[in-house]
Amino acid sequence: MLKQLTNVQVWVHDQDEALAFYTEKLGLEVREDVMVPEMGNFRWLSVGVPGQPNVAITLMAVPGPPVFDDETRAKILELMAKGAASGLFFSTDNCQATYEELKSRGVEFQQEPTEQPYGIDAGFRDPSGNQMRVAERK
Repeated sequence: MLKQLTNVQVWVHDQDEALAFYTEKLGLEVREDVMVPEMGNFRWLSVGVPGQPNVAITLMAVPGPPVFDDETRAKILELMAKGAASGLFFSTDNCQATYEELKSRGVEFQQEPTEQPYGIDAGFRDPSGNQMRVAERK
């Protein structure tokens, strides 16, 4: 049976740009950064929240053939541009303070901290267009 969730994946346009955003702006740590030459220099790149070692975010470049044909790859990139390809949800003890800190690091928010039925949350996107939320739960 399933034991635990270890990785989630988000599509990114540029792995180096994504790595800088997730580590320098969000404060995540690098978990793995491995190049696989026998797979056409495929790069396995993952980051995670410090203190949460069992879950990582894989920053995956959108592949072309043979994984996806050009049309499928273009559709994924189009969905990413609209912020509809994937999303991540982070928790915090203080949404307003986290918002201020991330904003000072250059994170662009689409929604400031807002009271919701479940707590306070704010929304932003990564450089590839992926939707992110940070929430302070009640």
